[in-house]
Amino acid sequence: MSKKIQTLQEAISNYLFDGATVAMEGFTHLIPFAAGHEIIRQGFKDLELIRMTPDMIYDQLIGAGCVRKLRFSWGGNPGVGSLFRLREAIEKGYPQPMEVDEHSHAAMAAAYAAGASNMPCAIFKGYYGADLAKVNPSIKIISCPFTGERLVSVPAIRPDVTIIHAQKASKKGDVYLEGIVGVQKEAVLAARAAIVTVEEIVDELQPSGPNAVILPSWTVSAVVHVPGGAKPSYAHGYYSRDNKAYIAWEEISRDREKFAEWLNALKSNGHGI
Repeated sequence: MSKKIQTLQEAISNYLFDGATVAMEGFTHLIPFAAGHEIIRQGFKDLELIRMTPDMIYDQLIGAGCVRKLRFSWGGNPGVGSLFRLREAIEKGYPQPMEVDEHSHAAMAAAYAAGASNMPCAIFKGYYGADLAKVNPSIKIISCPFTGERLVSVPAIRPDVTIIHAQKASKKGDVYLEGIVGVQKEAVLAARAAIVTVEEIVDELQPSGPNAVILPSWTVSAVVHVPGGAKPSYAHGYYSRDNKAYIAWEEISRDREKFAEWLNALKSNGHGI
């Protein structure tokens, strides 16, 4: 068994630190909820969080006071509405002021790819007719030195730690994910350290599913066996999305007292109400 296989408490404690830049990716499924909850339980502060689509788990981290900055391309409770802990942090500075660095999906994907390639920035076509570059100083409009064509540049994403959830890992520490994959691979390759929670640890990986991706053990810092670690999102081939949980979060997220009850329950018994 590889020494990279650790408990969730060990992995989070070993690789996170106050002030770290942390990416937690998973596009609609394989969202690393269990790892996010462990970050809250261990009380990390002043994190810069990165995610293409921050949803419920980032709302929870923000409400818990873990976050000083968010780099993202869309934020909301999918299929339900707003993230009210996120909104209150931006609009009212509660529980603490939060800086935001907003981009398009294309910009975020390009920035992850640039980070994975050890480049300082990403260059791509985009933002035609959009005003985001006027209010976000990290978006630069440039000219191609060869053709003069208008292009866009954004800083590469190089997280201190990337956290993802996947279906399987081998005992050697290789990781397998399948289904709808977003930028998990690029986010891992861009990071200084990577933690992967998985549904199963098996003797040997045998890729067979849709969009199969294998991350070799040398790209991963820690592997953690956490069955159900993506709930209430879903894990292709293991369990479905818990839509009722996302609907229930609307009421919890709206109210400071109800959120405080949820947070106390998470810290005391390992899961929220």
